[in-house]
Amino acid sequence: MDTTTAAGELDAWRDLPAAQQPEWDDPDEVRAVAEELSKAPPLVFAGECDQLKDRLADVVRGEAFVLQGGDCAETFAGSTADAVRNKLKTLLQMAVVLTYAGSVPVVKIGRMAGQFAKPRSKPTETRDGVTLPAYRGDAVNGIEFTPEARRSDPRRLLQAYHCSAVTLNLCRAFTKGGYADLRQVHAWNQDFVAASPAGQRYERLAGEIDRALAFMKACGADPEEFHGVEFYSSHEALLLEYERALTRIDSRSGLPYDVSAHFVWIGERTRQLDGAHVEFASRIRNPIGVKLGPTTTPDDALALIERLNPEGEPGRLTFITRMGAGRIREVLPPLVEKVTQSGAPVAWICDPMHGNTFEAPSGHKTRRFDDVLDEVAGFFEVHRSLGTHPGGIHIEFTGDDVTECVGGGAAIVEDDLHQRYETACDPRLNRSQSLDLAFMVAEMYRDVH
Repeated sequence: MDTTTAAGELDAWRDLPAAQQPEWDDPDEVRAVAEELSKAPPLVFAGECDQLKDRLADVVRGEAFVLQGGDCAETFAGSTADAVRNKLKTLLQMAVVLTYAGSVPVVKIGRMAGQFAKPRSKPTETRDGVTLPAYRGDAVNGIEFTPEARRSDPRRLLQAYHCSAVTLNLCRAFTKGGYADLRQVHAWNQDFVAASPAGQRYERLAGEIDRALAFMKACGADPEEFHGVEFYSSHEALLLEYERALTRIDSRSGLPYDVSAHFVWIGERTRQLDGAHVEFASRIRNPIGVKLGPTTTPDDALALIERLNPEGEPGRLTFITRMGAGRIREVLPPLVEKVTQSGAPVAWICDPMHGNTFEAPSGHKTRRFDDVLDEVAGFFEVHRSLGTHPGGIHIEFTGDDVTECVGGGAAIVEDDLHQRYETACDPRLNRSQSLDLAFMVAEMYRDVH
């Protein structure tokens, strides 16, 4: 691909409407930041993106399951070793439950190392008669309700890049440096088992894994795969100036990759066929996802496939459905049927979080664990009835003992929400609720297979 031609194609989105972009005060400052980012080292490599695409092709074929999860909105202050380790530990524990109890290979994708921007339903926020720009994530502005903090500051994009680099570096160290060794399954749980029913259930499973590993070692088998895990990063490709600045032409293939993450997705609010986000995503070679809400029609899904994966490359395109527990059994079947009939290779993942948010009497945004579980159950029921593959789950969780979603084995009630409500945006499952969900999803997966 000619460099000039590639640059022109990669910038075609600039001529189209771009939803959910910040109102930057100074275009020159934005250009200067983009120029600096364009010279920064890549956060991920094209070969890693291709490897994830191969893993997602396994999901398309029904041979693997995706576990994608992490914060709703990462914060710069949260890019610490302890915070990253706790999220990764929760993801590893969930993956072990799904792999062992569900008997399925699990593709592990963190909603981490780049999820610093959020679309908002309203551009402004009003408190006590004062109206300011909405908080759009640490990559854009600050959460404090002051004119200074809520200014859209392009220099924050540089800090988002550096925090992403720190987080990825920690994730690579943890997943390749011995922490993710399967013989550590008990160690991941030491701080958790006594106080939590989910932790106790996990500990019993860890004991079974220990015995299985001891048996295999006695037989002379100690595969390299037991000593580390493949881990991939992902975020919503929302801020197009940032994503474009971190797009590179791969020296091996001559093709463009967005090196801000292995996997990027287009949100429900930005998936317009004639919009800038779909145009940009159509030009990069990463595996990509699209969030599909309850208003999605089968024709919408087919048109997105035509725009984003016209060559029918397995693993290239993932549909992440976010319908709500009350709608999924009605809305999802015609989408899956039409896409399946078309022959398009698509991985289907369930996001049971975003369609189930409500406001508690205290004013806290929250989600009921039972609604989250019911949407996943509906997702599995639809795929079972159609003979198609339920390819994974996409959840918002934290490794901390927060009180943001109600229900689960820990029995958090609405009156508990104020105790540890720490999210920068949407409510997340805590570690106990995440493990509860993993055990239940593993059971559903076994029933389908």
